[in-house]
Amino acid sequence: MKKIVLQVVTCLGVLSCFGSVNAAESRTPLVPLPSIDDFTDGDGWGVGLGLGVEYESAYEGSDEFEPEIDPAGGVQWRTGEHIFFWAGEAIGWRTLAKDAWLFQTSLGYEEGREEGDSEDGRLDGLGESSSGVTLLLEVRHALTEDWRYFLDGRVLTGEIGTLGIFGAGTCLGCQPNGTGWEVGAVVTFHDGKLANRDFGVNTQQSIDSGLPETDVDSGYRSTGFNVNYRNYLNESWQVFGEALYEVYGSDVSDSPISRNDYEAEIGVGFIYVF
Repeated sequence: MKKIVLQVVTCLGVLSCFGSVNAAESRTPLVPLPSIDDFTDGDGWGVGLGLGVEYESAYEGSDEFEPEIDPAGGVQWRTGEHIFFWAGEAIGWRTLAKDAWLFQTSLGYEEGREEGDSEDGRLDGLGESSSGVTLLLEVRHALTEDWRYFLDGRVLTGEIGTLGIFGAGTCLGCQPNGTGWEVGAVVTFHDGKLANRDFGVNTQQSIDSGLPETDVDSGYRSTGFNVNYRNYLNESWQVFGEALYEVYGSDVSDSPISRNDYEAEIGVGFIYVF
Protein backbone atom coordinates (compact mmCIF):
# COMPACT_ATOMS: atom_id res chain seq x y z
CA MET A 1 0.00 0.00 0.00
CA LYS A 2 2.77 2.48 0.89
CA LYS A 3 4.54 1.71 -2.42
CA ILE A 4 1.36 2.45 -4.38
CA VAL A 5 0.86 5.73 -2.52
CA LEU A 6 4.45 6.76 -3.26
CA GLN A 7 4.07 5.93 -6.96
CA VAL A 8 0.85 7.93 -7.34
CA VAL A 9 2.23 10.92 -5.41
CA THR A 10 5.38 10.84 -7.55
CA CYS A 11 3.26 10.75 -10.70
CA LEU A 12 1.24 13.75 -9.55
CA GLY A 13 4.45 15.60 -8.74
CA VAL A 14 5.67 15.06 -12.30
CA LEU A 15 2.35 16.25 -13.71
CA SER A 16 2.53 19.38 -11.59
CA CYS A 17 5.87 20.19 -13.19
CA PHE A 18 4.57 19.78 -16.75
CA GLY A 19 1.02 21.06 -16.26
CA SER A 20 0.34 24.53 -17.58
CA VAL A 21 -1.82 26.81 -15.46
CA ASN A 22 -1.38 29.92 -17.60
CA ALA A 23 -4.73 29.48 -19.31
CA ALA A 24 -6.47 29.00 -15.95
CA GLU A 25 -4.89 31.86 -14.03
CA SER A 26 -7.91 34.07 -14.65
CA ARG A 27 -10.19 31.69 -12.76
CA THR A 28 -10.98 32.86 -9.25
CA PRO A 29 -12.53 30.05 -7.17
CA LEU A 30 -14.73 30.70 -4.17
CA VAL A 31 -11.98 29.29 -1.93
CA PRO A 32 -8.42 28.63 -3.20
CA LEU A 33 -8.19 25.08 -1.82
CA PRO A 34 -7.66 21.93 -3.93
CA SER A 35 -10.28 20.01 -1.94
CA ILE A 36 -13.05 22.50 -2.84
CA ASP A 37 -13.75 22.23 -6.55
CA ASP A 38 -15.07 25.28 -8.42
CA PHE A 39 -15.75 24.90 -12.14
CA THR A 40 -17.26 28.36 -12.55
CA ASP A 41 -15.48 31.36 -14.02
CA GLY A 42 -17.15 34.06 -12.01
CA ASP A 43 -20.97 34.22 -11.94
CA GLY A 44 -22.94 31.70 -13.96
CA TRP A 45 -22.83 28.01 -14.71
CA GLY A 46 -19.82 25.72 -14.35
CA VAL A 47 -19.65 22.11 -15.47
CA GLY A 48 -16.87 19.58 -14.96
CA LEU A 49 -17.05 15.95 -16.07
CA GLY A 50 -14.47 13.22 -15.56
CA LEU A 51 -13.48 9.93 -13.97
CA GLY A 52 -11.43 8.92 -10.98
CA VAL A 53 -9.82 5.60 -10.06
CA GLU A 54 -9.54 4.73 -6.37
CA TYR A 55 -7.76 1.89 -4.59
CA GLU A 56 -9.39 1.53 -1.21
CA SER A 57 -10.57 -0.67 1.65
CA ALA A 58 -13.47 -2.87 0.56
CA TYR A 59 -15.51 -1.74 3.59
CA GLU A 60 -14.99 -0.07 6.97
CA GLY A 61 -12.37 -2.10 8.86
CA SER A 62 -11.56 -4.39 5.94
CA ASP A 63 -8.15 -5.90 5.23
CA GLU A 64 -9.19 -6.38 1.58
CA PHE A 65 -8.41 -3.66 -0.95
CA GLU A 66 -9.94 -3.16 -4.38
CA PRO A 67 -9.94 -0.65 -7.25
CA GLU A 68 -13.06 1.33 -8.03
CA ILE A 69 -13.93 3.71 -10.86
CA ASP A 70 -16.14 6.66 -9.93
CA PRO A 71 -17.50 9.64 -11.85
CA ALA A 72 -15.91 12.99 -10.97
CA GLY A 73 -16.92 16.60 -11.37
CA GLY A 74 -20.38 18.12 -11.14
CA VAL A 75 -22.71 20.92 -12.15
CA GLN A 76 -22.48 24.28 -10.36
CA TRP A 77 -24.13 27.68 -10.50
CA ARG A 78 -22.40 30.63 -8.89
CA THR A 79 -23.72 34.03 -7.93
CA GLY A 80 -21.33 36.27 -6.02
CA GLU A 81 -20.08 34.41 -2.95
CA HIS A 82 -22.57 31.56 -3.30
CA ILE A 83 -22.33 28.26 -5.21
CA PHE A 84 -25.16 25.78 -5.65
CA PHE A 85 -23.94 22.37 -6.81
CA TRP A 86 -24.87 18.86 -7.83
CA ALA A 87 -22.11 16.25 -7.61
CA GLY A 88 -22.73 12.52 -7.70
CA GLU A 89 -25.45 11.67 -5.18
CA ALA A 90 -25.32 15.03 -3.41
CA ILE A 91 -26.87 18.44 -3.95
CA GLY A 92 -25.83 21.42 -1.87
CA TRP A 93 -24.85 25.02 -1.32
CA ARG A 94 -21.66 26.67 -0.14
CA THR A 95 -20.92 30.28 0.61
CA LEU A 96 -17.98 32.46 1.65
CA ALA A 97 -18.42 35.01 4.43
CA LYS A 98 -15.97 37.82 5.24
CA ASP A 99 -13.31 36.08 3.09
CA ALA A 100 -12.42 33.81 6.02
CA TRP A 101 -15.47 31.59 6.67
CA LEU A 102 -16.69 28.86 4.33
CA PHE A 103 -20.12 27.40 5.11
CA GLN A 104 -21.45 24.36 3.28
CA THR A 105 -24.52 22.17 3.50
CA SER A 106 -25.58 19.30 1.29
CA LEU A 107 -27.98 16.39 1.05
CA GLY A 108 -26.59 13.05 -0.08
CA TYR A 109 -27.20 9.33 0.01
CA GLU A 110 -25.05 6.90 1.99
CA GLU A 111 -25.09 3.32 0.73
CA GLY A 112 -24.95 0.47 3.20
CA ARG A 113 -22.46 -2.38 3.41
CA GLU A 114 -23.37 -5.66 1.71
CA GLU A 115 -22.17 -9.17 2.50
CA GLY A 116 -20.70 -9.38 -1.00
CA ASP A 117 -18.35 -6.48 -0.26
CA SER A 118 -15.97 -9.07 1.20
CA GLU A 119 -14.71 -11.50 -1.42
CA ASP A 120 -13.20 -13.59 1.39
CA GLY A 121 -16.60 -14.12 3.03
CA ARG A 122 -15.73 -12.08 6.12
CA LEU A 123 -19.21 -10.49 6.14
CA ASP A 124 -21.27 -13.67 5.62
CA GLY A 125 -24.26 -13.76 7.94
CA LEU A 126 -24.17 -10.06 8.78
CA GLY A 127 -26.72 -9.04 6.18
CA GLU A 128 -26.86 -5.57 4.66
CA SER A 129 -26.31 -2.49 6.82
CA SER A 130 -28.72 0.42 6.57
CA SER A 131 -28.64 3.01 3.79
CA GLY A 132 -30.18 6.44 3.88
CA VAL A 133 -30.25 10.16 3.15
CA THR A 134 -27.63 12.19 5.00
CA LEU A 135 -27.24 15.88 5.77
CA LEU A 136 -23.75 17.38 5.78
CA LEU A 137 -22.97 20.63 7.61
CA GLU A 138 -19.45 22.02 7.28
CA VAL A 139 -17.58 25.12 8.44
CA ARG A 140 -14.01 26.06 7.49
CA HIS A 141 -12.19 29.05 8.93
CA ALA A 142 -9.07 30.55 7.37
CA LEU A 143 -6.31 31.46 9.81
CA THR A 144 -4.45 33.47 7.14
CA GLU A 145 -5.66 35.67 4.30
CA ASP A 146 -4.53 33.23 1.58
CA TRP A 147 -6.08 30.16 3.30
CA ARG A 148 -2.59 28.76 3.87
CA TYR A 149 -3.79 27.44 7.25
CA PHE A 150 -7.39 26.64 8.21
CA LEU A 151 -9.63 24.85 10.70
CA ASP A 152 -12.39 22.48 9.61
CA GLY A 153 -15.52 21.13 11.31
CA ARG A 154 -18.12 18.79 9.79
CA VAL A 155 -21.21 16.95 10.98
CA LEU A 156 -22.78 14.19 8.88
CA THR A 157 -26.15 13.03 10.17
CA GLY A 158 -29.17 11.08 8.98
CA GLU A 159 -30.94 7.73 9.17
CA ILE A 160 -27.61 5.90 9.49
CA GLY A 161 -26.44 7.89 12.54
CA THR A 162 -24.15 10.85 13.16
CA LEU A 163 -20.47 11.42 12.47
CA GLY A 164 -18.48 14.45 13.68
CA ILE A 165 -15.19 15.47 12.06
CA PHE A 166 -12.85 18.12 13.44
CA GLY A 167 -9.50 19.01 11.93
CA ALA A 168 -6.95 21.43 10.59
CA GLY A 169 -5.09 21.75 7.33
CA THR A 170 -2.47 23.60 5.35
CA CYS A 171 -2.09 24.39 1.67
CA LEU A 172 1.35 23.80 0.15
CA GLY A 173 2.28 25.69 -2.99
CA CYS A 174 -1.35 26.60 -3.57
CA GLN A 175 -2.25 29.17 -6.20
CA PRO A 176 -5.14 31.66 -6.31
CA ASN A 177 -6.85 29.48 -8.95
CA GLY A 178 -7.26 26.60 -6.44
CA THR A 179 -4.39 24.38 -7.56
CA GLY A 180 -1.66 22.86 -5.41
CA TRP A 181 -1.31 20.45 -2.50
CA GLU A 182 -3.48 20.39 0.61
CA VAL A 183 -2.60 18.37 3.73
CA GLY A 184 -4.91 17.86 6.68
CA ALA A 185 -5.40 15.96 9.94
CA VAL A 186 -8.76 15.13 11.51
CA VAL A 187 -10.29 13.48 14.56
CA THR A 188 -13.67 11.76 14.15
CA PHE A 189 -16.44 10.81 16.56
CA HIS A 190 -19.61 8.77 16.03
CA ASP A 191 -22.85 8.12 17.88
CA GLY A 192 -23.93 4.63 18.92
CA LYS A 193 -26.20 4.15 15.91
CA LEU A 194 -23.44 4.73 13.35
CA ALA A 195 -20.87 2.88 15.45
CA ASN A 196 -22.98 -0.29 15.53
CA ARG A 197 -24.05 0.06 11.90
CA ASP A 198 -20.40 -0.20 10.85
CA PHE A 199 -18.81 -2.29 13.61
CA GLY A 200 -21.50 -3.80 15.84
CA VAL A 201 -22.82 -7.38 15.80
CA ASN A 202 -26.35 -7.90 17.14
CA THR A 203 -27.79 -11.15 18.46
CA GLN A 204 -29.20 -12.39 15.17
CA GLN A 205 -26.05 -11.45 13.25
CA SER A 206 -23.99 -13.32 15.84
CA ILE A 207 -26.08 -16.46 15.35
CA ASP A 208 -25.92 -16.24 11.54
CA SER A 209 -22.24 -15.31 11.24
CA GLY A 210 -20.61 -17.01 14.20
CA LEU A 211 -19.03 -13.71 15.28
CA PRO A 212 -19.32 -12.69 18.94
CA GLU A 213 -22.13 -10.29 19.80
CA THR A 214 -20.63 -6.80 19.96
CA ASP A 215 -22.01 -3.44 21.04
CA VAL A 216 -19.84 -0.42 20.21
CA ASP A 217 -20.14 2.71 22.35
CA SER A 218 -20.47 6.19 20.95
CA GLY A 219 -17.48 8.51 21.15
CA TYR A 220 -14.04 8.57 19.59
CA ARG A 221 -13.82 6.76 16.25
CA SER A 222 -10.49 7.55 14.56
CA THR A 223 -7.66 9.91 13.70
CA GLY A 224 -7.00 10.52 10.04
CA PHE A 225 -4.55 12.18 7.67
CA ASN A 226 -5.40 13.25 4.14
CA VAL A 227 -3.76 14.78 1.08
CA ASN A 228 -5.52 16.52 -1.82
CA TYR A 229 -3.97 17.66 -5.09
CA ARG A 230 -5.35 19.62 -8.07
CA ASN A 231 -3.69 21.11 -11.14
CA TYR A 232 -4.63 22.39 -14.59
CA LEU A 233 -2.95 20.59 -17.47
CA ASN A 234 -4.34 23.22 -19.85
CA GLU A 235 -7.31 25.56 -20.06
CA SER A 236 -9.89 22.76 -19.79
CA TRP A 237 -8.28 19.67 -18.26
CA GLN A 238 -7.70 19.18 -14.54
CA VAL A 239 -5.80 16.37 -12.85
CA PHE A 240 -6.63 15.63 -9.22
CA GLY A 241 -5.49 13.20 -6.57
CA GLU A 242 -6.35 12.29 -3.00
CA ALA A 243 -5.07 9.97 -0.31
CA LEU A 244 -6.44 9.06 3.12
CA TYR A 245 -5.06 7.10 6.06
CA GLU A 246 -7.36 6.64 9.08
CA VAL A 247 -6.33 4.91 12.34
CA TYR A 248 -9.19 3.50 14.42
CA GLY A 249 -9.61 3.83 18.15
CA SER A 250 -9.49 0.73 20.36
CA ASP A 251 -13.30 0.28 20.58
CA VAL A 252 -13.51 0.11 16.77
CA SER A 253 -10.37 -1.93 16.14
CA ASP A 254 -11.49 -4.50 18.78
CA SER A 255 -14.69 -5.21 16.83
CA PRO A 256 -14.70 -8.65 15.10
CA ILE A 257 -15.71 -6.84 11.90
CA SER A 258 -12.44 -4.89 11.93
CA ARG A 259 -9.75 -6.97 10.24
CA ASN A 260 -7.44 -3.94 10.23
CA ASP A 261 -6.97 -1.16 12.75
CA TYR A 262 -6.88 1.35 9.90
CA GLU A 263 -8.59 2.33 6.66
CA ALA A 264 -6.74 3.65 3.62
CA GLU A 265 -7.51 4.85 0.13
CA ILE A 266 -5.76 6.60 -2.72
CA GLY A 267 -7.14 7.94 -5.97
CA VAL A 268 -6.30 9.89 -9.10
CA GLY A 269 -8.46 11.24 -11.89
CA PHE A 270 -9.09 13.78 -14.63
CA ILE A 271 -11.87 16.33 -15.13
CA TYR A 272 -12.78 18.26 -18.26
CA VAL A 273 -14.03 21.75 -17.35
CA PHE A 274 -16.44 23.19 -19.90
